[in-house]
Order: sequence, then structure tokens, then C-alpha cells
Amino acid sequence: MATTEPAYAGYTRFEIELEFVQTLANPWYLNYLAAQKMFEKPAFVEYLKYLQYFREPEYAKFLSYPGPTLRALELLQQESFRRDILIPEVMMRLFDEGVKAATTER
Repeated sequence: MATTEPAYAGYTRFEIELEFVQTLANPWYLNYLAAQKMFEKPAFVEYLKYLQYFREPEYAKFLSYPGPTLRALELLQQESFRRDILIPEVMMRLFDEGVKAATTER
């Protein structure tokens, strides 16, 4: 079946966005993004807002771990969280919540 969606290195935009949004469930990656000051870039913050479409059931069904992924996506909408993820205790609390959610989802 042919698609009119352009491919980027053989992947569709949706596939690339799906892979990226799933990385947001990793607190260490969020900490890395904050340390790189990505959350201070208005275009990146807008992109995180755009990715909210993954909250819709028709897209959420593709997430491997929807609980931690959607929770992180929700938290990233808050400026205070984007700042606080640099704090080790905040990162560890998010990690613990994610592990608990992931083990009860399956």
C-alpha cells in the first residue's frame, strides 16, 4: 500500500515522533534534555505541546508504556517541571513512578 507521507531515512514522521515521545518516559533522558537547555528553547517547548496528540486513544495505543510516557508528556507542559527535572530527587521520584506504572500496565 503506497502512502503519500514523505519518508525520512525510510521512516514516516509518525514513526519518528512515536520513537521520540517514548523516550520521554526515561527520566534520565529528560534530565539530559534539561541539562542541554532544550526546555528553554521555545520551539522545542512548542514541539512538546504538539506531541500531545499521543494522548488520543487512536495514537496512545502505539505506545509501549503509555502510563509513564503520557505522564512525562503531561508534566513537560509545566515550566516548573522542566526546570525541576534537573533535581536528582525529582528525577528519581519520576523513575520510581514509571517503574510502578510500567509493571502494572502489562
